[in-house]
Amino acid sequence: MRVIDSEGKQLGIFSINEALKMAEEMNLDLVEVAPQAVPPVCKLMDYGKYKYQISKKIQEAKKKQTIIEIKEVKLRPSTEDHDFQFKVNHIRRFLSEGNKAKVTVIFRGREIVHTDLGKNLIERVYQEVKDIGIIEQMPKMEGRTLTIIIAPKT
Repeated sequence: MRVIDSEGKQLGIFSINEALKMAEEMNLDLVEVAPQAVPPVCKLMDYGKYKYQISKKIQEAKKKQTIIEIKEVKLRPSTEDHDFQFKVNHIRRFLSEGNKAKVTVIFRGREIVHTDLGKNLIERVYQEVKDIGIIEQMPKMEGRTLTIIIAPKT
């Protein structure tokens, strides 16, 4: 097998027993890094330190990931202007933080007959936030709710 030291220098081709003896003399572990190669490649290293470095790399990669959440805002067709502006401000904040916003208009009782009011309300919401958001999912009626998903512009 081909043996490489801890700095990456090739030491040469040795038998398994010779390589294990070298590792024992250096107080290191013999780790097979390329079993498919001819001859197989082994490296002299501290295996515990190697595993620790790999776990640190994985943790750093997880830190750099951004998780996008979907924040939901619920409205009714009879929502007043002040409440509407309050909800729009929440949607703008969600979008500026990099999250998606799901706007839901809930119809109760006989309000379901006036779905056009809900569509107008959703259109108004989109007009208020179109400078920082784009429509990811078009308005869709699901039972007694009308929903739209707005994603932040990149």
